[in-house]
Amino acid sequence: MNKRNILITGGAGFIGSHVVRLFVNKYPNYRIVNLDVLTYAGNLANLKDIENAPNYIFEKADICDFDNMLRIFEKYRIDSVIHLAAESHVDRSIKDPFSFARTNVMGTLSLLEAARGSWLSQPQSPKRKTQTSNLFYHISTDEVYGELKFDNTLFTEETKYDPHSPYSASKASSDHFVRAYKDTYNLPIVISNCSNNYGSYQFPEKLIPLFINNIRNNKPLPVYGKGENVRDWLYVEDHARAIDTIFHKGKSGETYNIGGFNEWKNIDLIKVIIRTVDKLLGREEGASEKLITYVTDRAGHDLRYAIDSSKLKNELGWEPSLQFEEGIEKTVRWYLENQDWLDNVTSGDYQKYYEKMYG
Repeated sequence: MNKRNILITGGAGFIGSHVVRLFVNKYPNYRIVNLDVLTYAGNLANLKDIENAPNYIFEKADICDFDNMLRIFEKYRIDSVIHLAAESHVDRSIKDPFSFARTNVMGTLSLLEAARGSWLSQPQSPKRKTQTSNLFYHISTDEVYGELKFDNTLFTEETKYDPHSPYSASKASSDHFVRAYKDTYNLPIVISNCSNNYGSYQFPEKLIPLFINNIRNNKPLPVYGKGENVRDWLYVEDHARAIDTIFHKGKSGETYNIGGFNEWKNIDLIKVIIRTVDKLLGREEGASEKLITYVTDRAGHDLRYAIDSSKLKNELGWEPSLQFEEGIEKTVRWYLENQDWLDNVTSGDYQKYYEKMYG
């Protein structure tokens, strides 16, 4: 297997850390460069188990810093990018859309230009001629497609874009830039759009870890509207496997949807979490349902998302490995068994440490 120099952006975050871990452990002949600016959602504690691996390097950097991106591409002879770095919380995007446009649009553009300058504008050196082909792999979201009705329709790779939040609009824009670089500059690209992820190391502003933590501490469980919005849930390690599959087997220029074939109404999902946490904490089943508190619905809250992953399954052979009940119990156990991690993230102490260490 030829050695590759792969830049994974956002590798200290939730999904990114799982992707970094998979690639570092599975491909010892690859050099994995984890680039993360370490915002509130980036935590190197997510990667303690592989931080000393010989094929792993961490770079603290902002993807919007174009000159620094050029330096990193040159320093490590980057031949491929797996781009996960993004602002991703819808509520935050409603309050601060500028930061989402900056990171998700301008940051992606900065990386695209660095890749173009490194791969297409420079004469090939003897070392570069021996490397495998370049690839810019952009990770996106199903939210760019808008919303579905409560019927049997699913998002496919042909679904028209119809974003409804500043977050989804910023991701849609970045997707368009990636495709434009393929058409304009012949940059080799691939895009995947995934459904909601769950699993270990997720920042506890997101529904599942937030509610696990709140149940543990007997705090209210805020449910938007009547809790009738539907989401398709994907176990994060299955997503990392899908990214691995697409990176190695996907066709350049193609888009692949990644979903869990696993739709749940928010309120039904919450009740499953409650039953699971109560059981594992030795409480009476359903005792924590009294913590449910209905709150005013989020602005522009999409009714339903559901992904059709048939293309990925039929063409590349990927499918989810876990049933949801198995995955959610595994996830709940992880958070309950790693309360130090959860408390450290919730308190923000980890950020103070990184500020001292990296400035």
